[in-house]
Order: sequence, then structure tokens, then C-alpha cells
Amino acid sequence: MTTATMKDGAKIYFKDWGAGPVVTFSHGWPLTADAWDAQMLFLGNNGYRVIAHDRRSHGRSDQTWTGNDMDTYADDLATLLATLDIKGATMIGHSTGGGEVARYIGRHGTSRVSKAVLISAVPPHMAQTPMNPNSAPMSVFDGLRSSLVADRAGFFKELAMPFFGYNRPSAKVSQGQIDSFWLQGMMGSLQGEYDCIKAFSETDFTDDLKKMTIPTLLLQGDDDQIVPIDIASRRSVKILPKATLKEYAGAPHGMCVTYADQVNADLLAFLKG
Repeated sequence: MTTATMKDGAKIYFKDWGAGPVVTFSHGWPLTADAWDAQMLFLGNNGYRVIAHDRRSHGRSDQTWTGNDMDTYADDLATLLATLDIKGATMIGHSTGGGEVARYIGRHGTSRVSKAVLISAVPPHMAQTPMNPNSAPMSVFDGLRSSLVADRAGFFKELAMPFFGYNRPSAKVSQGQIDSFWLQGMMGSLQGEYDCIKAFSETDFTDDLKKMTIPTLLLQGDDDQIVPIDIASRRSVKILPKATLKEYAGAPHGMCVTYADQVNADLLAFLKG
């Protein structure tokens, strides 16, 4: 396996396909780089070098007891880009990965980045606080943690349904995608996935978004049951300096799978624009 060594010695697995302008991918919770296969294959075949890593404590990367927080995720991404000497990249993040991209730019700037795409992403701030009263109540995330600890395997089977919108009456359910979601989730460490819930829900990305002075594309479905669009992209687009939001009617959180052709076309148009 291809890995890069982080500052604390952790080994982070990554895929590096194709040749051309660089596009990096940061996956959502509790998944792996494999969640991006449809986009990586498409863009790789359209003349781009595509790079995706498994976040620490996820997938094939080392399972660390500490460091499962947004600052460390962003620093790991910075180390990977520096190791590969990447410049002029377009950074794409889905869900938690969108937070990772935002925090990367907030901490490390845009010297290696030319554009960004946030898909169904968690910024600006998912969890309710006294200063952020219109987001999701903390009980939602406490419930995620309780379900994860009580029966992780069963929980991931259940979570795949709203993730892909398969619980909607007109949905065409793919058992293969449910199985893939489950397998990717079970590859990670329980501790790392538990910690990541705090990272994606309680991190305030507002200041990071303000520092994203590069062209940024937001993609999100208006039927996202995991990260509701009203507390996510519709807020972020008002904070980002140079952002465009494209909403997908009826699309779920896992739209990179269920709306892959449309997502791929929008990504390619943005990359070429």
C-alpha cells in the first residue's frame, strides 16, 4: 500500500492515479478514499491527477488513539500535499471532508490550492450552541455516539439508508452500495470514528470559510437527511468570498454515488472554467 508518514509517525494511506492538473479528495465519515472511486475514475480519464487519502483512524490508515480532530486532519492533509509537492490543486471534500478542506485552508492557506469544492459539507457549524442556535441539537450527535458504541455494525447498515436516500418511497436501492458503506465504516477504528463525531459536529468553520478566497463550488441536495442544506451550504455560500452554490433537487447526502454522472459533469465544468 502507498502511504505517507505524518508528523506523529502515523501512516496515512492514499491513492494517486493519472497525470495532469491535481485534484485532491477528502472523504466523509465514516468512509474511506473508496467513496470517491466514481469521481476519481472519471476525472482521471479526463486528464487529471487524482489523489485521495484515508483519514487517520479510517480505512487503511493507522488507527491512532489521539489526533482524531479537525486540526490534525487538516495538518495530515498538509503533510500529504507537501510530501507529494502538490501545487495548484483543486481540493474537493464531501461532508466531514468538506470541513477538512476548509480547516486546511484556514490553517495552511492557499499556496498549494487554486480552487475548492465542498459537497454536502458540514461547514459552517453543525451543532447548536448559544451563539449558533439554529443548527442541529447536541442530542443528535449524542445519539450517533450511543448507536456507534452499542452496535456499530448494525448502525452502519441502518445509516446507509438515509445517507443514500434509500428510505424514500421512489428510491432505487442498491444493496451493493449499502454493503460498501458498511465495509468502509467497519474498516475504521471505533475510537477514531467516535472522536470524529465531535470533530465534524462541534468545529466552527466560519473563520476558515472567510479565508477561502479562491473560487469555491458548493454542491448539495435539498433532500440531504444527514447534513441538512439549510444549516450547511445555504449558510456557507453567504460566508465564502467567492462561492457558487448548485442545489440538486431531491438529492441525498451520498449524492456522489446516487447522482454520480451529474456530480462528475459539474466537477469537470468547474475544473475547466
